[in-house]
Amino acid sequence: MAEDDKLEPAQTVPETAPVEAEQTDEKAALQKQLADMRDRYLRAAAETENVRKRAEREVADSRSYAIANFARDAIAVADNLNRALETIAPDARAAAEGTLKSLLEGVELTEREFQKTLKKHGVRKLDPAGEKFDPNFHQAMFEVPDQNVPAGLVVQVVQTGYAIGDRVLRPALVGVSKGGSKMPPAPVGKNGEDVGQAN
Repeated sequence: MAEDDKLEPAQTVPETAPVEAEQTDEKAALQKQLADMRDRYLRAAAETENVRKRAEREVADSRSYAIANFARDAIAVADNLNRALETIAPDARAAAEGTLKSLLEGVELTEREFQKTLKKHGVRKLDPAGEKFDPNFHQAMFEVPDQNVPAGLVVQVVQTGYAIGDRVLRPALVGVSKGGSKMPPAPVGKNGEDVGQAN
Protein backbone atom coordinates (compact mmCIF):
# COMPACT_ATOMS: atom_id res chain seq x y z
CA MET A 1 0.00 0.00 0.00
CA ALA A 2 2.92 2.20 0.32
CA GLU A 3 2.96 2.46 -3.39
CA ASP A 4 -0.69 3.39 -3.44
CA ASP A 5 -0.03 6.21 -1.07
CA LYS A 6 2.38 7.58 -3.56
CA LEU A 7 -0.30 7.78 -6.21
CA GLU A 8 -1.86 11.12 -6.34
CA PRO A 9 -5.52 11.45 -6.92
CA ALA A 10 -6.43 11.86 -10.59
CA GLN A 11 -6.39 15.46 -11.58
CA THR A 12 -9.28 16.71 -13.62
CA VAL A 13 -8.36 18.73 -16.63
CA PRO A 14 -10.68 21.75 -16.88
CA GLU A 15 -12.65 21.75 -20.09
CA THR A 16 -11.91 25.34 -21.18
CA ALA A 17 -12.01 24.74 -24.92
CA PRO A 18 -15.82 24.50 -25.22
CA VAL A 19 -16.31 27.47 -22.87
CA GLU A 20 -13.85 29.60 -24.84
CA ALA A 21 -15.54 28.59 -28.09
CA GLU A 22 -18.92 29.49 -26.59
CA GLN A 23 -17.57 32.88 -25.43
CA THR A 24 -16.03 33.53 -28.86
CA ASP A 25 -19.36 32.74 -30.55
CA GLU A 26 -21.18 34.99 -28.09
CA LYS A 27 -18.63 37.76 -28.63
CA ALA A 28 -19.00 37.48 -32.42
CA ALA A 29 -22.79 37.57 -32.09
CA LEU A 30 -22.58 40.67 -29.88
CA GLN A 31 -20.19 42.37 -32.33
CA LYS A 32 -22.56 41.59 -35.21
CA GLN A 33 -25.47 42.94 -33.17
CA LEU A 34 -23.43 46.07 -32.36
CA ALA A 35 -22.59 46.57 -36.05
CA ASP A 36 -26.27 46.17 -36.97
CA MET A 37 -27.30 48.69 -34.29
CA ARG A 38 -24.62 51.13 -35.45
CA ASP A 39 -25.85 50.77 -39.05
CA ARG A 40 -29.46 51.35 -37.95
CA TYR A 41 -28.40 54.39 -35.93
CA LEU A 42 -26.47 55.90 -38.85
CA ARG A 43 -29.38 55.30 -41.22
CA ALA A 44 -31.85 56.81 -38.74
CA ALA A 45 -29.57 59.83 -38.21
CA ALA A 46 -29.22 60.34 -41.97
CA GLU A 47 -32.98 60.04 -42.47
CA THR A 48 -33.59 62.52 -39.66
CA GLU A 49 -31.16 64.96 -41.26
CA ASN A 50 -32.87 64.54 -44.64
CA VAL A 51 -36.29 65.16 -43.08
CA ARG A 52 -34.94 68.28 -41.32
CA LYS A 53 -33.45 69.66 -44.55
CA ARG A 54 -36.65 68.87 -46.48
CA ALA A 55 -38.73 70.64 -43.82
CA GLU A 56 -36.44 73.70 -43.92
CA ARG A 57 -36.71 73.78 -47.72
CA GLU A 58 -40.50 73.51 -47.57
CA VAL A 59 -40.70 76.32 -44.99
CA ALA A 60 -38.47 78.52 -47.14
CA ASP A 61 -40.56 77.74 -50.24
CA SER A 62 -43.80 78.45 -48.42
CA ARG A 63 -42.41 81.80 -47.27
CA SER A 64 -41.24 82.67 -50.77
CA TYR A 65 -44.26 81.43 -52.67
CA ALA A 66 -47.10 81.90 -50.16
CA ILE A 67 -48.38 84.94 -51.99
CA ALA A 68 -48.13 83.39 -55.46
CA ASN A 69 -51.89 82.90 -55.87
CA PHE A 70 -52.62 86.37 -54.54
CA ALA A 71 -49.91 87.83 -56.79
CA ARG A 72 -51.45 86.16 -59.86
CA ASP A 73 -54.74 87.85 -59.07
CA ALA A 74 -53.06 91.18 -58.28
CA ILE A 75 -51.31 91.20 -61.65
CA ALA A 76 -54.70 91.84 -63.27
CA VAL A 77 -54.97 95.04 -61.21
CA ALA A 78 -51.51 96.13 -62.39
CA ASP A 79 -52.52 95.43 -65.99
CA ASN A 80 -55.70 97.49 -65.66
CA LEU A 81 -53.86 100.45 -64.14
CA ASN A 82 -51.33 100.28 -66.96
CA ARG A 83 -54.05 100.02 -69.63
CA ALA A 84 -55.87 103.00 -68.12
CA LEU A 85 -52.72 105.09 -68.46
CA GLU A 86 -52.00 103.88 -72.01
CA THR A 87 -55.47 104.82 -73.28
CA ILE A 88 -54.72 108.51 -72.88
CA ALA A 89 -52.74 109.93 -75.77
CA PRO A 90 -49.52 111.74 -74.82
CA ASP A 91 -50.79 115.06 -76.26
CA ALA A 92 -54.08 114.76 -74.31
CA ARG A 93 -52.10 114.00 -71.17
CA ALA A 94 -49.91 117.06 -71.71
CA ALA A 95 -52.99 119.27 -72.32
CA ALA A 96 -54.83 117.95 -69.23
CA GLU A 97 -55.66 120.54 -66.60
CA GLY A 98 -57.27 120.68 -63.19
CA THR A 99 -59.17 117.62 -62.04
CA LEU A 100 -58.25 115.49 -65.06
CA LYS A 101 -54.55 116.20 -64.51
CA SER A 102 -54.88 115.30 -60.82
CA LEU A 103 -56.71 112.09 -61.73
CA LEU A 104 -53.99 111.08 -64.20
CA GLU A 105 -51.24 111.82 -61.68
CA GLY A 106 -53.13 109.80 -59.04
CA VAL A 107 -53.47 106.78 -61.34
CA GLU A 108 -49.75 107.02 -62.27
CA LEU A 109 -48.79 107.24 -58.61
CA THR A 110 -51.05 104.27 -57.75
CA GLU A 111 -49.54 102.19 -60.56
CA ARG A 112 -45.95 102.99 -59.46
CA GLU A 113 -46.75 102.23 -55.81
CA PHE A 114 -48.46 98.98 -56.78
CA GLN A 115 -45.39 97.87 -58.79
CA LYS A 116 -43.15 98.83 -55.86
CA THR A 117 -45.28 96.73 -53.48
CA LEU A 118 -45.14 93.72 -55.80
CA LYS A 119 -41.36 94.06 -56.02
CA LYS A 120 -41.10 94.35 -52.22
CA HIS A 121 -42.80 90.97 -51.91
CA GLY A 122 -40.53 89.26 -54.45
CA VAL A 123 -42.72 89.63 -57.54
CA ARG A 124 -40.68 90.93 -60.44
CA LYS A 125 -41.85 92.24 -63.78
CA LEU A 126 -40.66 90.47 -66.93
CA ASP A 127 -40.28 93.11 -69.64
CA PRO A 128 -37.83 91.42 -72.03
CA ALA A 129 -37.70 93.94 -74.90
CA GLY A 130 -34.31 93.63 -76.61
CA GLU A 131 -33.37 90.41 -74.78
CA LYS A 132 -32.82 86.94 -76.20
CA PHE A 133 -36.02 84.88 -76.29
CA ASP A 134 -36.22 82.49 -73.31
CA PRO A 135 -39.08 79.96 -73.43
CA ASN A 136 -38.87 79.61 -69.64
CA PHE A 137 -40.00 83.22 -69.17
CA HIS A 138 -41.48 84.26 -72.50
CA GLN A 139 -44.27 83.03 -74.75
CA ALA A 140 -43.76 83.77 -78.45
CA MET A 141 -46.95 85.10 -80.04
CA PHE A 142 -45.58 85.90 -83.49
CA GLU A 143 -42.37 86.35 -85.49
CA VAL A 144 -41.20 89.65 -86.90
CA PRO A 145 -39.13 89.40 -90.11
CA ASP A 146 -36.34 91.96 -89.78
CA GLN A 147 -32.91 91.46 -91.37
CA ASN A 148 -31.40 94.22 -89.22
CA VAL A 149 -32.08 92.41 -85.94
CA PRO A 150 -30.51 89.08 -84.93
CA ALA A 151 -32.91 86.12 -85.03
CA GLY A 152 -34.31 85.04 -81.66
CA LEU A 153 -34.41 88.52 -80.13
CA VAL A 154 -37.53 89.85 -78.43
CA VAL A 155 -38.54 92.85 -80.54
CA GLN A 156 -42.02 93.50 -79.18
CA VAL A 157 -43.68 92.88 -75.81
CA VAL A 158 -47.44 92.40 -76.14
CA GLN A 159 -47.94 91.80 -72.43
CA THR A 160 -45.38 91.94 -69.65
CA GLY A 161 -44.88 88.84 -67.57
CA TYR A 162 -44.33 88.36 -63.85
CA ALA A 163 -42.28 85.93 -61.77
CA ILE A 164 -41.84 85.26 -58.08
CA GLY A 165 -38.50 83.78 -57.13
CA ASP A 166 -37.69 81.35 -59.92
CA ARG A 167 -41.36 80.57 -60.67
CA VAL A 168 -43.19 82.25 -63.52
CA LEU A 169 -46.57 83.66 -62.51
CA ARG A 170 -47.31 84.69 -66.07
CA PRO A 171 -44.95 84.52 -69.06
CA ALA A 172 -44.32 87.66 -71.08
CA LEU A 173 -46.17 87.55 -74.41
CA VAL A 174 -43.67 88.61 -77.04
CA GLY A 175 -42.89 89.00 -80.72
CA VAL A 176 -39.56 87.44 -81.74
CA SER A 177 -37.28 88.53 -84.58
CA LYS A 178 -36.85 86.25 -87.58
CA GLY A 179 -34.48 86.30 -90.49
CA GLY A 180 -31.49 88.27 -89.22
CA SER A 181 -28.16 86.80 -88.24
CA LYS A 182 -28.08 84.29 -85.41
CA MET A 183 -27.83 85.58 -81.84
CA PRO A 184 -24.27 85.40 -80.55
CA PRO A 185 -23.87 82.89 -77.71
CA ALA A 186 -24.36 84.32 -74.24
CA PRO A 187 -21.12 85.21 -72.44
CA VAL A 188 -20.03 82.54 -69.98
CA GLY A 189 -18.59 83.37 -66.56
CA LYS A 190 -15.65 81.75 -64.75
CA ASN A 191 -17.78 78.93 -63.31
CA GLY A 192 -19.58 78.22 -66.58
CA GLU A 193 -22.76 80.11 -65.66
CA ASP A 194 -24.64 82.25 -68.18
CA VAL A 195 -23.92 85.93 -67.54
CA GLY A 196 -26.35 87.23 -70.15
CA GLN A 197 -29.06 89.78 -69.49
CA ALA A 198 -31.07 89.16 -66.35
CA ASN A 199 -34.83 89.09 -66.45
